[in-house]
Amino acid sequence: QVQIMESGGGSVQAGGSLRLSCAASGNTRSRLLCMGWFRQAPGKERELVARVYNSGSRTAYADSVKGRFTISQDNAKNTALLQMDSLKPEDTAMYYCAAADPVIGGGCLSDKYWGQGTQVTVSS
Repeated sequence: QVQIMESGGGSVQAGGSLRLSCAASGNTRSRLLCMGWFRQAPGKERELVARVYNSGSRTAYADSVKGRFTISQDNAKNTALLQMDSLKPEDTAMYYCAAADPVIGGGCLSDKYWGQGTQVTVSS
């Protein structure tokens, strides 16, 4: 019953910035979902880029994007934002947003709700 919609992808030159938005709608039960951004480039495994959880109080990042990407959650709009700065050609991939049900006491269940993806292309 939860729908995920990503937006904000596009093409940018190396060193530029993009901001991705992930909106969760439907039967969220007024909960703050665990939300994360994943990416997959051709020939590579899907990897977790960033995650926000525990009602937006905690975040996690892949080592490759630490210091460059920032994830945040707007509880009022149930939206996760991914600010991507200092983009590199290696960041080129299809980016997917996923959401998971939170667990009392902290943490998340498995990512259950997925968006269709938004393409990010970084050229040098």
